Amino acid sequence: MNKIIEKITTVALQNPDKVCYKNGSETHTYQELMQQSDRVASFIQDKFLPAKSPLIIYGGQQFEMLVMFLGSIKAGHAYIPVDDGSDPQRIIQINSVAKPSLILNWSDTTDFGVDTPQVTKAEISNVLASDNNIYDSNRSVGPDDNFYIIFTSGTTGTPKGVQISTNNILDFVQWAEKEFNYSDKMNMLLQAPFSFDLSVFDIYPGLMNGATLNVVDKDTTKNFGKLQEAIIESDFNTWVSTPSFFEMCLLFRGFDEEHMPQLNKFIFCGEELTHATAKKLLKKFPSAELYNTYGPTENTVAITSIKIDQDALEKFDRLPIGYLKPNMDHQIIGAIDEKTGLMTGELLVSGPDVSKGYLNNPVQTEKAFEEVDGKMFYHTGDMVSEADDGLLFYHGRTDFQIKMHGYRIELEEVDSMLGNLRQVKQSCTVPLYNNKKQVSKMIACIVLEDEFKDNDANDLNSDIKDSLRETTMEYMIPNVLKFVEQLPISKNGKIDRKTLIGQINE
Repeated sequence: MNKIIEKITTVALQNPDKVCYKNGSETHTYQELMQQSDRVASFIQDKFLPAKSPLIIYGGQQFEMLVMFLGSIKAGHAYIPVDDGSDPQRIIQINSVAKPSLILNWSDTTDFGVDTPQVTKAEISNVLASDNNIYDSNRSVGPDDNFYIIFTSGTTGTPKGVQISTNNILDFVQWAEKEFNYSDKMNMLLQAPFSFDLSVFDIYPGLMNGATLNVVDKDTTKNFGKLQEAIIESDFNTWVSTPSFFEMCLLFRGFDEEHMPQLNKFIFCGEELTHATAKKLLKKFPSAELYNTYGPTENTVAITSIKIDQDALEKFDRLPIGYLKPNMDHQIIGAIDEKTGLMTGELLVSGPDVSKGYLNNPVQTEKAFEEVDGKMFYHTGDMVSEADDGLLFYHGRTDFQIKMHGYRIELEEVDSMLGNLRQVKQSCTVPLYNNKKQVSKMIACIVLEDEFKDNDANDLNSDIKDSLRETTMEYMIPNVLKFVEQLPISKNGKIDRKTLIGQINE
């Protein structure tokens, strides 16, 4: 039997009535998860699909999605989670790359515009209610077989399917269990869409340790009132999200330690945690543990971690992303930074969590994965520097680096400096291009802290630029400050810089 399935089965046998999934008033137990996923596995194996062919599983953040994920693995097929909020074109693109043998469709969409056979929601409901639960566990997904395939956003053309094996996930889980003390006492906020690997931070370490996954789904997230109620009245004790999602919740009355004393652990991943956000969190939840983590999808969720406390806030203006997992090798391809004296450049990583590459895409795989001295290294595309003790600092994406008037500028570094100012709640700096495709200006889109929202825009402009001049070079100061009510957020809960670049350059 697959080791991940084995561990979850053990939890279910020992605590059959323990709640594994909660969404508002809807709850489901570990026993239901096991029994229903057995039925899905039986149903899939009866279809005699090509061995190890992937399946698309289409839907939202429902319990039935988790059932189908595990059923697919038990039956011997990796799953491809596709969110039902996706652009219809996306499933056509993914289907053409992945060539799945089946689509399990837990939605009301009836036609995807593809030839792949699909199983409708009504048919799946019948399967879940049936008595057919016999499947051959010898055919389950093996240690080095693909477990899931997550497709990246694909904003630059065809989406890439990142292949993650059982062993990749086991390596992540073993590290996460130690690093964040997973246990059956954990009641975890699960807000990320299942098509975003941040959700894996909850799903597998959580289920393998008997935790409760407390889902706040996208219908709730879209409605400010419903979201406030879901967060404030919840009983979860462990928070997992992007920093942007947490920032959104800071507006809620009663979102603090006094009203939510059980909430004592915060884990952030998916985008940069700013000094300002961490400071606000520790002010509202002074006794909580706060972890900053980092990791590309190609490295199975997260590969670094550090606990951020008051000492860290005092010591660092731009927070570190933490220490690498102990079983990893890494290289930094770059040069010594004259300001800091640290080696700074692109991070390459190797270890047991590195993906085998992109599904059916040898060209992109060859670009991103490189064998060095017999070890496979992944080029992260992230700029980092490393302190003598191995602590890593993030300096932005290689593709968010611009050249303006001869200077190389990291857009995320500009945002980091803006984020340290008292007027700025969030910012996203983007380039404005001229007709020769050269960067003519830097435009910072800024969401102001509430107490500054009624101030005169010209005064704010002068004050912010004057403050920046005290800490940075003139060429790093944005040419235009644009004050906005909110920044575009992607489906995965991150600030969507690419969308903003498009809007500014329309």
